[in-house]
Amino acid sequence: MSGEDRIQTEIARLEQALRDARRLFDDDHPEVLTAMLNLAEALWAQGRLIAARKLEEAVVAGRRRGLGPDAPDTLKAIGKLAVTIAAQGELGKARELQEEVVTGMQALYGETGRDTLRAINNLAGTVAAQGHVASARIALQRVIAITTREYGERDPDCITAMGNLAGILWQEGEWDEAYELQREVVDLHRQIHGNDAQATLMAAAILETMERHAPD
Repeated sequence: MSGEDRIQTEIARLEQALRDARRLFDDDHPEVLTAMLNLAEALWAQGRLIAARKLEEAVVAGRRRGLGPDAPDTLKAIGKLAVTIAAQGELGKARELQEEVVTGMQALYGETGRDTLRAINNLAGTVAAQGHVASARIALQRVIAITTREYGERDPDCITAMGNLAGILWQEGEWDEAYELQREVVDLHRQIHGNDAQATLMAAAILETMERHAPD
Protein backbone atom coordinates (compact mmCIF):
# COMPACT_ATOMS: atom_id res chain seq x y z
CA MET A 1 0.00 0.00 0.00
CA SER A 2 1.41 3.39 -1.01
CA GLY A 3 1.63 6.35 1.33
CA GLU A 4 -1.28 8.02 -0.41
CA ASP A 5 -3.38 4.88 -0.09
CA ARG A 6 -2.63 4.74 3.63
CA ILE A 7 -3.71 8.35 4.04
CA GLN A 8 -6.95 7.71 2.16
CA THR A 9 -7.65 4.64 4.28
CA GLU A 10 -7.05 6.64 7.46
CA ILE A 11 -9.33 9.45 6.28
CA ALA A 12 -12.07 6.93 5.49
CA ARG A 13 -11.69 5.45 8.97
CA LEU A 14 -11.90 8.87 10.61
CA GLU A 15 -14.93 9.84 8.52
CA GLN A 16 -16.67 6.67 9.70
CA ALA A 17 -15.69 7.44 13.30
CA LEU A 18 -17.28 10.88 12.96
CA ARG A 19 -20.48 9.41 11.51
CA ASP A 20 -20.63 6.89 14.37
CA ALA A 21 -20.15 9.62 16.97
CA ARG A 22 -22.88 11.74 15.40
CA ARG A 23 -25.32 8.84 15.56
CA LEU A 24 -24.79 8.63 19.31
CA PHE A 25 -24.35 12.26 20.33
CA ASP A 26 -25.30 15.78 19.29
CA ASP A 27 -22.80 17.90 17.38
CA ASP A 28 -21.54 19.77 20.46
CA HIS A 29 -20.67 16.61 22.37
CA PRO A 30 -16.96 16.23 23.16
CA GLU A 31 -16.80 12.86 21.35
CA VAL A 32 -18.11 14.43 18.13
CA LEU A 33 -15.83 17.45 18.41
CA THR A 34 -12.78 15.25 19.02
CA ALA A 35 -13.70 13.13 15.99
CA MET A 36 -13.95 16.32 13.92
CA LEU A 37 -10.50 17.46 15.03
CA ASN A 38 -8.97 14.07 14.26
CA LEU A 39 -10.44 14.14 10.76
CA ALA A 40 -9.37 17.76 10.25
CA GLU A 41 -5.79 16.86 11.14
CA ALA A 42 -5.74 14.06 8.56
CA LEU A 43 -7.24 16.32 5.90
CA TRP A 44 -4.68 18.99 6.74
CA ALA A 45 -1.86 16.50 6.24
CA GLN A 46 -3.27 15.77 2.79
CA GLY A 47 -3.37 19.45 1.93
CA ARG A 48 -7.16 19.69 2.01
CA LEU A 49 -7.19 22.91 4.00
CA ILE A 50 -10.68 24.07 3.01
CA ALA A 51 -12.27 20.89 4.35
CA ALA A 52 -10.06 20.93 7.45
CA ARG A 53 -10.95 24.56 8.16
CA LYS A 54 -14.68 23.86 7.96
CA LEU A 55 -14.34 21.15 10.59
CA GLU A 56 -12.10 23.27 12.82
CA GLU A 57 -14.56 26.16 12.66
CA ALA A 58 -17.32 23.78 13.75
CA VAL A 59 -15.18 22.60 16.66
CA VAL A 60 -14.45 26.16 17.78
CA ALA A 61 -18.14 27.05 17.62
CA GLY A 62 -19.11 23.90 19.52
CA ARG A 63 -16.54 24.43 22.24
CA ARG A 64 -17.49 28.08 22.63
CA ARG A 65 -21.09 26.99 23.22
CA GLY A 66 -20.30 24.02 25.42
CA LEU A 67 -17.24 25.12 27.37
CA GLY A 68 -17.17 28.88 26.99
CA PRO A 69 -14.81 31.12 25.03
CA ASP A 70 -12.03 31.11 27.62
CA ALA A 71 -11.81 27.37 28.35
CA PRO A 72 -8.41 25.75 27.63
CA ASP A 73 -9.83 23.34 25.03
CA THR A 74 -11.64 26.18 23.29
CA LEU A 75 -8.46 28.24 23.10
CA LYS A 76 -6.48 25.27 21.77
CA ALA A 77 -9.09 24.72 19.06
CA ILE A 78 -8.89 28.40 18.13
CA GLY A 79 -5.11 28.03 17.89
CA LYS A 80 -5.43 25.10 15.49
CA LEU A 81 -7.90 27.04 13.36
CA ALA A 82 -5.53 30.02 13.28
CA VAL A 83 -2.73 27.84 11.89
CA THR A 84 -5.01 26.66 9.09
CA ILE A 85 -6.17 30.18 8.29
CA ALA A 86 -2.56 31.39 8.21
CA ALA A 87 -1.65 28.56 5.85
CA GLN A 88 -4.41 29.81 3.54
CA GLY A 89 -2.78 33.24 3.50
CA GLU A 90 -5.29 35.06 5.72
CA LEU A 91 -2.63 36.38 8.07
CA GLY A 92 -4.68 39.21 9.54
CA LYS A 93 -7.50 36.90 10.61
CA ALA A 94 -5.02 34.32 11.89
CA ARG A 95 -3.25 36.97 13.96
CA GLU A 96 -6.51 38.13 15.53
CA LEU A 97 -7.28 34.58 16.63
CA GLN A 98 -3.78 33.97 17.92
CA GLU A 99 -3.87 37.18 19.93
CA GLU A 100 -7.14 35.95 21.44
CA VAL A 101 -5.40 32.68 22.37
CA VAL A 102 -2.43 34.48 23.93
CA THR A 103 -4.71 36.67 26.03
CA GLY A 104 -6.76 33.68 27.14
CA MET A 105 -3.74 31.56 28.03
CA GLN A 106 -2.18 34.42 29.98
CA ALA A 107 -5.37 34.75 32.02
CA LEU A 108 -5.42 31.02 32.72
CA TYR A 109 -1.74 30.21 33.24
CA GLY A 110 0.16 33.48 33.58
CA GLU A 111 3.16 34.68 31.60
CA THR A 112 5.25 31.57 32.28
CA GLY A 113 2.69 28.86 31.48
CA ARG A 114 3.64 26.45 28.73
CA ASP A 115 0.48 27.06 26.74
CA THR A 116 1.03 30.82 27.03
CA LEU A 117 4.57 30.54 25.69
CA ARG A 118 3.50 28.23 22.86
CA ALA A 119 0.75 30.67 21.90
CA ILE A 120 3.22 33.56 21.79
CA ASN A 121 5.60 31.44 19.70
CA ASN A 122 2.82 30.72 17.18
CA LEU A 123 1.76 34.37 17.11
CA ALA A 124 5.35 35.44 16.45
CA GLY A 125 5.42 33.27 13.33
CA THR A 126 2.35 35.01 11.93
CA VAL A 127 3.65 38.45 12.86
CA ALA A 128 6.90 37.67 11.03
CA ALA A 129 4.97 36.43 7.99
CA GLN A 130 3.18 39.80 7.93
CA GLY A 131 6.57 41.48 7.65
CA HIS A 132 6.83 42.68 11.25
CA VAL A 133 10.10 40.87 11.78
CA ALA A 134 11.45 43.05 14.59
CA SER A 135 8.33 42.54 16.69
CA ALA A 136 8.47 38.79 16.10
CA ARG A 137 12.11 38.75 17.16
CA ILE A 138 11.38 40.48 20.45
CA ALA A 139 8.53 38.06 21.20
CA LEU A 140 10.68 35.00 20.48
CA GLN A 141 13.57 36.28 22.55
CA ARG A 142 11.16 36.71 25.44
CA VAL A 143 9.79 33.19 24.97
CA ILE A 144 13.29 31.72 24.93
CA ALA A 145 14.35 33.64 28.04
CA ILE A 146 11.30 32.56 30.04
CA THR A 147 11.34 28.96 28.80
CA THR A 148 15.05 28.59 29.54
CA ARG A 149 14.57 29.98 33.04
CA GLU A 150 11.47 27.94 33.86
CA TYR A 151 12.06 24.67 32.01
CA GLY A 152 15.69 24.59 30.84
CA GLU A 153 17.47 25.06 27.52
CA ARG A 154 16.96 21.40 26.56
CA ASP A 155 13.18 21.76 26.78
CA PRO A 156 11.54 20.98 23.39
CA ASP A 157 9.55 24.22 23.40
CA CYS A 158 12.74 26.19 24.01
CA ILE A 159 14.50 24.47 21.11
CA THR A 160 11.53 25.15 18.83
CA ALA A 161 11.58 28.84 19.72
CA MET A 162 15.35 28.96 19.16
CA GLY A 163 14.91 27.53 15.67
CA ASN A 164 12.18 30.05 14.91
CA LEU A 165 14.37 32.88 16.14
CA ALA A 166 17.23 31.68 13.95
CA GLY A 167 14.90 32.00 10.97
CA ILE A 168 13.92 35.52 12.01
CA LEU A 169 17.56 36.56 12.40
CA TRP A 170 18.26 35.20 8.93
CA GLN A 171 15.45 37.31 7.49
CA GLU A 172 16.90 40.37 9.21
CA GLY A 173 20.27 39.76 7.57
CA GLU A 174 22.05 38.78 10.77
CA TRP A 175 23.47 35.69 9.11
CA ASP A 176 26.28 34.86 11.52
CA GLU A 177 24.03 35.05 14.57
CA ALA A 178 21.32 33.04 12.80
CA TYR A 179 23.81 30.37 11.78
CA GLU A 180 25.27 30.00 15.27
CA LEU A 181 21.82 29.74 16.83
CA GLN A 182 20.71 27.15 14.29
CA ARG A 183 23.89 25.16 14.90
CA GLU A 184 23.04 25.19 18.61
CA VAL A 185 19.58 23.86 17.74
CA VAL A 186 21.13 21.01 15.75
CA ASP A 187 23.52 20.17 18.59
CA LEU A 188 20.70 20.06 21.12
CA HIS A 189 18.62 17.78 18.90
CA ARG A 190 21.59 15.45 18.46
CA GLN A 191 22.20 15.30 22.20
CA ILE A 192 18.55 14.60 22.99
CA HIS A 193 17.33 12.55 20.02
CA GLY A 194 20.42 11.26 18.24
CA ASN A 195 21.80 11.88 14.76
CA ASP A 196 19.10 10.05 12.83
CA ALA A 197 15.99 11.47 14.45
CA GLN A 198 13.65 13.41 12.17
CA ALA A 199 13.93 16.56 14.28
CA THR A 200 17.73 16.42 14.07
CA LEU A 201 17.71 15.84 10.32
CA MET A 202 15.27 18.69 9.69
CA ALA A 203 17.30 21.10 11.81
CA ALA A 204 20.51 20.00 10.08
CA ALA A 205 18.91 20.55 6.66
CA ILE A 206 18.06 24.14 7.62
CA LEU A 207 21.65 24.65 8.79
CA GLU A 208 22.96 23.31 5.47
CA THR A 209 20.67 25.68 3.59
CA MET A 210 22.08 28.58 5.60
CA GLU A 211 25.59 27.45 4.73
CA ARG A 212 24.80 27.35 1.03
CA HIS A 213 23.11 30.71 0.89
CA ALA A 214 25.23 32.68 3.33
CA PRO A 215 26.87 35.73 1.72
CA ASP A 216 30.60 35.62 1.21
